[in-house]
Amino acid sequence: VSEFSLPESDKARFARCIEASKRVRWDIDADVIRGRSFNMMQTFLPKGLSKVDDLPFLVEGEKRFLSQVQGRTYAYIFGLVERFINAKVLELSREHALGDQTALEALVRFSDEELKHQELFRRIEKMADEQMPPGYKPAGDPDAVAKAVLGMSTWAVLMLTLHIELFTQLHYRESLEPDESLSPLYKDVFLFHWKEESQHAILDELELRRHDADLTEEQRDKGVDDFIALVGAVDGLLQAQAAEDARYFLEVAARRFSDEETQAVKDGILKAYRWQYILSGAQHRPFQRVLGDLINEQQAQRINQALQPLMAA
Repeated sequence: VSEFSLPESDKARFARCIEASKRVRWDIDADVIRGRSFNMMQTFLPKGLSKVDDLPFLVEGEKRFLSQVQGRTYAYIFGLVERFINAKVLELSREHALGDQTALEALVRFSDEELKHQELFRRIEKMADEQMPPGYKPAGDPDAVAKAVLGMSTWAVLMLTLHIELFTQLHYRESLEPDESLSPLYKDVFLFHWKEESQHAILDELELRRHDADLTEEQRDKGVDDFIALVGAVDGLLQAQAAEDARYFLEVAARRFSDEETQAVKDGILKAYRWQYILSGAQHRPFQRVLGDLINEQQAQRINQALQPLMAA
């Protein structure tokens, strides 16, 4: 356990996160699910995230089903990434164990909430499976993904974690919250998730800046390389899941599509996933601010070069 002293401003932010955590605390059954099940006549993921309107040959029922397929994946992938996020938070909490107990409590609460989120998303996956036609298949194993991610430098893992937990808030506020046509149950899942992720993003930034302050230029440069590699790994996962989801959607659809339409479905799902999990967060100003504070111009160029093919596609 390392010894260090937290600045008073950081101590105050940790304390505020604890206060907020206590205030918004929720229960999966009592507050989120409340005895409900999914209504398959309702949309799950809003059009701003699913991009279903980019496929004009789909009729409304097909667009709704594609939103449900993507919405199921959206919940599954959040559960998947929270596996490595929680492992990293537990690791970081040890550095505060014999130091500032407010920081320790904030991170322990963070970990407890992430475990609850994983349980919530497992429940949602089971509920979706009960309502949707058979054949859906997740492409990633949470433990295998977590092991691969945690093999990278802490700087890179914290930067990816911050990226994820900032875009979850962006997606809820800008796409899910204002859409009155969505499944109320699905919408509530991400309302309550958002309430706790708001504190998590603050803690991510505090821990990232604390960790960064002790790095050499060479270590930070390695962190940038690892972050680029992690973004590439995320894209690999998205390509695999998009292919599975396209297969599932096309198999379940009540009609046959032309070769051009089939390819458009495959391309459209991958484009939507890249927007959801990579590009929307990369362009989000709060993330750009933190990243810009910690890297130099040459490192920024390397990251931008890595993102260009995804943006072009």
